[in-house]
Amino acid sequence: MSLHRKGRAALVLALVAVVAMAFRVSWNALRDIANAVGADNTAATLYPFVVDGLMALALVATLVLAGRDRTFALRVLGTYTLASLVLNYVHGLVPKLHDANLDWTRLADWDPANWALVLLATSLPVGSIYFGSDLVTKVLHHRPDPIPAPDANAEESTEILRNRSTADLPVSTPAPAPVLPVRIPDPVSAGFLKSTQLAKPIPAPAPAPVAAIERRPVAAESTRARRATGRVPDVARTPRPRRTAAQLLDEARTATTGWPDVQITAEGIRRTVRTSPANARMLRDTLLTERAANAV
Repeated sequence: MSLHRKGRAALVLALVAVVAMAFRVSWNALRDIANAVGADNTAATLYPFVVDGLMALALVATLVLAGRDRTFALRVLGTYTLASLVLNYVHGLVPKLHDANLDWTRLADWDPANWALVLLATSLPVGSIYFGSDLVTKVLHHRPDPIPAPDANAEESTEILRNRSTADLPVSTPAPAPVLPVRIPDPVSAGFLKSTQLAKPIPAPAPAPVAAIERRPVAAESTRARRATGRVPDVARTPRPRRTAAQLLDEARTATTGWPDVQITAEGIRRTVRTSPANARMLRDTLLTERAANAV
């Protein structure tokens, strides 16, 4: 574990050293570009920090953020890297920019190219303010995903599966003993030893008398549905208990104890308590009024 940490620390230090050396190499080019577009000595000295400093900030934000915010930080890093590359390239092409006493001059002989380069050089500080503020805000409001807690039953479930996979018997089941076929003797005809003729004939049994089935008239089944004979009298009906308003309110309070305020609706109370829509609306209003009073 210590070697792993030392390797990571060495990698970070190497990255910092490379970034510092690259910043120093790019310093003269960016400073001369700032002088060429009209910046004074102080502004030209701070100009490399604006461009390369935001690149370092975007690199740190890329390591911290995730998802769409990380993609945004990568885009900012790529954009400012490309802009710094263009300005360093122009600095190498124009020999006049290498003069230490250079004040204001053109970055290119062709007017459209000169306008585009001046626009690029002057817009980088404004973009640093905007993108830098946005990246810092995203980093400060970033909440990393929680690490899932280890499952306490994982070891137990693994042990159960391991026990199930092992054999139940310590010794393997012996092979079944071979079964020898049994030979059946050949059948012998009945007339081989003696005659099969009976000495005394057996009389055949007389058939039992069967009573005749009497035919009775049966009513034909009707395929038509029977009509209702009338209204069922109140005496024949099963009495249903009627709950009072206080009983309904007590049942509604018990049923909605763990409900949030958004879930307390007339339809939900009607299905839970099994009452009419009018009673459900009355119970909903009463419960919401009680909760509001308790909250105050």
